[in-house]
Amino acid sequence: MKGKVAIITGGGTGIGRSTSLSLSRRGAIVVINYSRSKEEAEETLREIVSQGGRGIVYKADVADDQAVRGMIKDVAGQYGQLDILVNNAGVTDFVAYSNLEGLTDEIWDRAFGVNVKGTFYCCRAAAPYLKERRGCIVNTASIAGVTGQGSSMAYAATKAAIISLTKSLARALAPEIRVNSVSPGIVLTRWVAGQESHIDRLSRGTPLGRPCNPEDVAEVTLGLIENAGMVTGQNIIIDGGII
Repeated sequence: MKGKVAIITGGGTGIGRSTSLSLSRRGAIVVINYSRSKEEAEETLREIVSQGGRGIVYKADVADDQAVRGMIKDVAGQYGQLDILVNNAGVTDFVAYSNLEGLTDEIWDRAFGVNVKGTFYCCRAAAPYLKERRGCIVNTASIAGVTGQGSSMAYAATKAAIISLTKSLARALAPEIRVNSVSPGIVLTRWVAGQESHIDRLSRGTPLGRPCNPEDVAEVTLGLIENAGMVTGQNIIIDGGII
């Protein structure tokens, strides 16, 4: 891992932050992408540097194809390589499943624009560089994409799409690039702050007795990057055994 270059979209908060820190501890040069969370991205970078790591922050909206292409080109130009892409950026709106009229076009378009198209844009732009390095991609999906239960019906649909996209990309980019996804259960991040009933509903009955932490997801993501050379096109569920 030492000296490899990794881009983590949404890398300054939640799962992305834990993944950025974990990759840095393994010796990777970390590019912390953000769209709105500048302060959090810069704080994550400060922590990386304080621990002797290397990295930068880079602002780009993953739903903007040209911004994504610019980011990938700049990173590859600055470091001369790109080895790892973690597509973690995502958005959601909490809409009760019974409230079908509440799923407005704006909510659908925003969710698919960032979660699905953003993942694809990043993979497409990074593919030529990753092929040169026989790199890998890990996409952050969710068990919502398997169960259909989540913060909204639109969110669950985007995560199902990411799982499908992962399988398609694994075939399209083989054998040079491995592509996998991780599907956490409910994760204790700022997204679910104040949503105690939502947390309880989605984590009740978990055999391991607790919801996920961001570090749980980062641990599996790193495992797919470092120790899974024969694994591609797979979706790894991280939910404490609830499904």
